[in-house]
Amino acid sequence: MSLALWAAAATGVQVGAAIVASRFAVGEVPPLTLAMLRYAIGFACLLPFAWRPLRVLAGPQRPPARDLGAMAALGIGQFGVLIALLNLGLRQVPAAPAALVFSLFPLLTLLLAAALGQERIHARLTGGVALSIAGVACCLAPGLGGWRPDAWGGVLAVLAAAATGALCSVLYRPYLRRYPVLPVSAFAMLASVGVLAVLAWPEHWPARLAGFSAPAWAAIVFVGVSSGVGYVAWLYALKHESATRVTVFLALNPLTASVLGWLALGERPATATWPALVLVAAGLGLATRRADNPRP
Repeated sequence: MSLALWAAAATGVQVGAAIVASRFAVGEVPPLTLAMLRYAIGFACLLPFAWRPLRVLAGPQRPPARDLGAMAALGIGQFGVLIALLNLGLRQVPAAPAALVFSLFPLLTLLLAAALGQERIHARLTGGVALSIAGVACCLAPGLGGWRPDAWGGVLAVLAAAATGALCSVLYRPYLRRYPVLPVSAFAMLASVGVLAVLAWPEHWPARLAGFSAPAWAAIVFVGVSSGVGYVAWLYALKHESATRVTVFLALNPLTASVLGWLALGERPATATWPALVLVAAGLGLATRRADNPRP
């Protein structure tokens, strides 16, 4: 497996861990404030490494204004809109079922990439995506009966988050081919922090920061640091592999959420977790075989 696909796999695990930590924090931290803090911390982690490349984006050889605007808009979508919708959904839906809904991300990516002519739908790729989703469903289905009747608004918010991420993942591709990953990551993250700081103002975030508990801050810092590292890995993977082959690794996030939910929150995984692992592994292996999935 290529380095790019290992990076995608690491991101899949990171997303699952961040969902559990966000589920813990969102009970105390408003969703837009949590999203803003997440990427403010992520940007701060990237800045020491991205400072010099970012100066290139602002210098005389900077990209055209339309490219900078597009990268900023994609960052706002990926970091701001997606995470705000996800945090909103996590207020109503437990972490593991939310991760199941979010695992539709690769299927949505495949459909969008095909619609935009970036990928062709092959039986092996489609089968791999379907197997990975079946594995996630097998793992989480036993617990879905515990949803509250009013949780469907949260489900729709998580689904909208997945659709936003799929669209951004597909549209990022041309810019990642033109520019280095690190400055694109930092620039997109910075744009989202600015917008989120304004959108979160009605949540009175400046006055509330000192009131968050130490456990909430620990969750916020974990989510922020892991998101900064994870997003660089994500864009590196998107630069070198097709969007569908990268996003299929998000099937790892519900399994990660289930295991960490067991360890951190005392939610014991169902026995179906183990056959689910087999299905997910088979799906990933099928979807990431290069022979039948040429890139355009």
